[in-house]
Amino acid sequence: MTGADASVPVLRRALFAELTPFEVYALCRLRVDVFVVEQRCPYPELDGRDVEPGTEHLWFEIDCAVAATVRVLDDGGSRAIGRVATAEPFRRRGLAARLVEEGVALCGGLPITLGAQAHLEGWYERLGFRRSGPGYVEDGIPHVPMRREPA
Repeated sequence: MTGADASVPVLRRALFAELTPFEVYALCRLRVDVFVVEQRCPYPELDGRDVEPGTEHLWFEIDCAVAATVRVLDDGGSRAIGRVATAEPFRRRGLAARLVEEGVALCGGLPITLGAQAHLEGWYERLGFRRSGPGYVEDGIPHVPMRREPA
């Protein structure tokens, strides 16, 4: 790659079983950096759902680094998008929105749920999600449940 090509985001997608150990580490490292270090979550939620056979991981790599990530969970008759995180040097480039849109496309016309940090409710609304219930606190951070109906 030339220098100009190296900074182009490359979309990656894999089930957990398809991830290399290096990819697992890089995806987890990004989440720790964003949710634990930056947001000071004392106990980042470890729900074990990353390894479920139907969970798809999507991420952008830029210059061989994980720049942004999301996961799409199979909840039977619906899907859930979560763990949306972007590394600080790569923010404000639209990467997270593009990943959420890719995740929505994977959902095959099923309803999609997510737990949005409350201050990002408007951002998710621009992506077609609507608040679906009362707010709650997760890991010390206010959240709101959101849902996107099939188009």
